[in-house]
Amino acid sequence: MTAVKIIKVLGTSTESWEDAAHEAVAQAQESIHDIHGIEVEDWTANVEDGQITEYKTTVEVAFPVIHEES
Repeated sequence: MTAVKIIKVLGTSTESWEDAAHEAVAQAQESIHDIHGIEVEDWTANVEDGQITEYKTTVEVAFPVIHEES
């Protein structure tokens, strides 16, 4: 049986929520190996003068717990 760790990561984009999710995964991949999946938890945005200026996507990133051998 494999234990799985889940962390929350916030991605941002000026283009879309989907791009923000891609950014969250790309950033997480820099320090986490073997990401198995994500779940989008929340979509938010910054608004200025009635226009969305920054999309934000909070994702839960799942990856296996790896025990290093002694």
